[in-house]
Amino acid sequence: MGRKRYVRWASALPNLGSVNSTTRIRVLLALLAVATGALVFALFRDNAPAIDDESMPFGEVSALIDSGDVESVEFVQNSGTISGTLRNGDEFTSIVPPLYTDELTEVLLEASPAISVNTVQPPSAGTNWGNLAATVIPMLLMVILVWAILARMSGGKKARKNFTAKTRKSSNEIQEVTFADVAGASEAVVELGEIREFLSDPGRFHEIGAKIPKGVLLYGPPGTGKTLLARAVAGEAGVPFYTLSGSDFVEMYAGVGASRVRDLFEDARKNAPAIIFVDEIDAVGRHRGGSATAGNEEREQTLNQLLVEMDGFDVDTGVIFIAATNRPDVLDPALLRPGRFDRQVAVERPDLTGRREIIAVHAKGKPLGPDADPETIARRTPGFTGADLANLLNESALLTARRNKDVIGQEEIDDALDRVIAGPAKGPNTLSDKEKYVIAYHEAGHALVGHVLPNADPIHKVSIIARGKALGFTLALPEKDKVLRSRSELNDEMAMLLGGRIAEEIIFGDPTTGASNDIERVTATARSMVTVYGMSSKLGLRKFGVGVGEAYAASTAQNYSDELAKQIDDEIRMLVEEAGAEAREILTLHRPVLDRLAEALIECETLNKEELDVIFEGLGPITRASDATIDLRPVSTT
Repeated sequence: MGRKRYVRWASALPNLGSVNSTTRIRVLLALLAVATGALVFALFRDNAPAIDDESMPFGEVSALIDSGDVESVEFVQNSGTISGTLRNGDEFTSIVPPLYTDELTEVLLEASPAISVNTVQPPSAGTNWGNLAATVIPMLLMVILVWAILARMSGGKKARKNFTAKTRKSSNEIQEVTFADVAGASEAVVELGEIREFLSDPGRFHEIGAKIPKGVLLYGPPGTGKTLLARAVAGEAGVPFYTLSGSDFVEMYAGVGASRVRDLFEDARKNAPAIIFVDEIDAVGRHRGGSATAGNEEREQTLNQLLVEMDGFDVDTGVIFIAATNRPDVLDPALLRPGRFDRQVAVERPDLTGRREIIAVHAKGKPLGPDADPETIARRTPGFTGADLANLLNESALLTARRNKDVIGQEEIDDALDRVIAGPAKGPNTLSDKEKYVIAYHEAGHALVGHVLPNADPIHKVSIIARGKALGFTLALPEKDKVLRSRSELNDEMAMLLGGRIAEEIIFGDPTTGASNDIERVTATARSMVTVYGMSSKLGLRKFGVGVGEAYAASTAQNYSDELAKQIDDEIRMLVEEAGAEAREILTLHRPVLDRLAEALIECETLNKEELDVIFEGLGPITRASDATIDLRPVSTT
């Protein structure tokens, strides 16, 4: 048992073998010298004579001895302590300076016939184990701490090897993930299919002189399945899969990140064919030349080593480097050049077909009711990623379980969709009656303007139930996915956003702060129309301003004159005022519909599309000359 305890204690000590031998000897000698001095001090410091406030000065004692007024003296040799009795009966003690000890001894010996002198040996000095422990134990702890720091700063090749071993996953761990598990990313699957074929049968490509890409960069919004695609490639090919995050390379100690890069690539080459996958590579691969801090220098050193390793790939090694990022715009150009990342694959948000496939995958094991149609769910979730859809179905299942139902119905899916988009519903009685009326007319204004305008998205639901930071919401969903937005669509969207604020002004004459987010979005849309999209007839097809900084700290630098800035502001104001005027015209013209819609919201709190269609019966979208369908047929040249 004692041997096992010793082994466990010894294994907990830091790796001292990685420290340089010369440094180890120097530090050991210094620590031994300090420890020896502390030990001697602890053993002998209590043998020094204690100074008593009532002791007699040695000069007076010497004068009394010379004058013969001392009757008896007791002198403890080698201790510096003298005590005695005067002839008048008084007792005294004194401290003898070390320089006068021998001289005092001779004087007492000469005066011994007249003075009773008792010269005694000092008692044997006992070891003060408490003081000894209080001195030695901190010294031992300091020795261990110094060794630990030296071992940690050295990096330790064994520690780096353990890091590489922990990041590796064998093909047995990932073989269950295949392309069949990836839905909604058909274009990316086709691109990565070549990687699988090369790893499975490299000879077929080498015979015709084809070179497989050394690196593949997967980029796109969060939650679109970039990591799942990389795992599927390794699962299809059945090769070792090395995966880690970009932040795992960067440590507080200099040189550790670069060393980890070398060890990782070395291990992958030994087990080729293999796949190295680095998630969130922007953590280590950002553009160089920024701040000169120590942490930034360590990151750049790690990036340099990564560039060297990728450039040193042999096309015949069978090692494929795959990386994923949400921010390809911040990556260093040297990392993106051909020869490193030869292929860049965009993993975008899924379209309607992709969402339908993703819903079918995540619906496995979840009993959907007959009214919960994947097609309907896919049409109501434009812009959702795979992660968003998985979260939506999971929230629906949780709501179904809380309501003690056996199947997931459309009602649970709709409630889960509201929760995902706007946040959890707040409890009742959080608003006064007046605030409910204001919110009801505000949301009714959004819904009515959005229903009447021909280029606005159809209204699917209106609610005055507070969710998250929103006191109410109007859900407008497009009938199909859109890639481009026309000027008329942006104008109608701004009018719909201002419909809530205009309704407050018409009904109450005293607008509230509830339209702050609407005004912010309208202003941003109008500014983009003028400065980015070239949709201003006065300023023409020009872009104003240049982007500065990264997305999390982006700003726009002014590259135009102050006179032109005033014209830009005038154009933005004109667009916003035109949208507000159109919303006011619609709400004033259809005031009875606005009142019915607000009253229905106050009574029911939430109105779905079927209930909205009853209220809007007979009220169709307006027609304008500018909304005529564009003829896409080629223009005849004859």
